[in-house]
Amino acid sequence: MYFEIISQCARNLKNIEGFLLKAQEYAIEKNFDVGVLMNARLAPDMKPLIYQVQSACDYLKGGAAWLSGQEIPRHADTEQTIDELRARIVKTLVFVESIGKEQYSGADQRTMTLSWEPGKVIAAPDYALQVVIPNVNFHIAMAYAILRNNGVDVGKMDFLGKLNMIDA
Repeated sequence: MYFEIISQCARNLKNIEGFLLKAQEYAIEKNFDVGVLMNARLAPDMKPLIYQVQSACDYLKGGAAWLSGQEIPRHADTEQTIDELRARIVKTLVFVESIGKEQYSGADQRTMTLSWEPGKVIAAPDYALQVVIPNVNFHIAMAYAILRNNGVDVGKMDFLGKLNMIDA
């Protein structure tokens, strides 16, 4: 179950690369600095696009590491450009995809601590279902919504990505 959850979240994270490509194309077409979009947000008290991508990466690599019993790789939050965000996504995916299915065995016995709940732990199944999946998808959805709100031509199929269709 954990390998499949992390693999699906990784697949979803890859879709952000398409969002970012469309953002670059949009900026060229409309003749503005794409960097403007990097700090765009939906509301004044919301974190910007950069943060949304960083957070999607962080929840994914954190989930993969904790559930497979590994140390979480640290990535400094220094990205300022689309290319730097793409590099962050790639770095995250390289780590996540290096973890084999067998490395998640025994995850059901693990508990995790969350920084916002000191003195408490969460069991691995609940962590995967209540923390990893919703947070990765929330931050991906917010990145999508920020770009969409700013006129970038992203749609539902960009969010979903290529489906694994088979012949009937």
